[in-house]
Amino acid sequence: MKKSFAFLLCVLVMIGCSKRDPILPGERYNIFGDAEIKTVDKAVPQLSESAKNIYGNESCDFTQDKTNTIWSGDKKVFKGFATGDSVKSNQKPVCVDNFIYTGFSNGEIVKINTNNNRVVWTADVYKENTLTGGFAIVDIVARVGVDKNFVYAGGLGDAFCKFKNVNGDKVWCVNISVPVDFILIDDFAFVVGTDNYLYAIDVRDGAVYWKIKIKKQVAPNYDGKYIIVGREKIDYINGQIAK
Repeated sequence: MKKSFAFLLCVLVMIGCSKRDPILPGERYNIFGDAEIKTVDKAVPQLSESAKNIYGNESCDFTQDKTNTIWSGDKKVFKGFATGDSVKSNQKPVCVDNFIYTGFSNGEIVKINTNNNRVVWTADVYKENTLTGGFAIVDIVARVGVDKNFVYAGGLGDAFCKFKNVNGDKVWCVNISVPVDFILIDDFAFVVGTDNYLYAIDVRDGAVYWKIKIKKQVAPNYDGKYIIVGREKIDYINGQIAK
């Protein structure tokens, strides 16, 4: 009888203390992210007629495989940490000058000097509490974007982030899971999320100017006036679907 009462008491304690794991010590946090992303509800200013080239040299001959290994032909350049499970993707390294940038299934991005195949820096691209409590999907399936002094990357671990190119230090992150390539026009990034929203983000401070529901999770394009996602045209100024 005493054992049964003790068990029932433990169950009640676990239910009442939702932030405490019954096995592991310390507080546990919600791995599903915060509430809905807040927008500042501002209009995007007039932008240039073309997007920036943030994906480097199109003839980049480096490749990578599902074991997070980077290759130059049949020569191994870098061996990352292989994860047991990963999302199928066509992730490719981005070549800029004498460096390559890419993301892995463990939620990391890496910058490598191709002159000596040495790692310049690595950085995490996932929300800090995403991994709390066990398994989580943090794969980086969208290409890493490089714009001179800064690097942009989005992964499936609830993070779209800006980093300093020189050392990989994080500048800011927005809690958006990113399944496809994004575009950068002047000081604004246009990012499609796994929640089926297109976001307009001021890359200077990470502020989300607006968001709009979209039908498909495909990489956005730009025609000088509209952000095009699949067959939908969105006015980049106010985020409204074009009629």
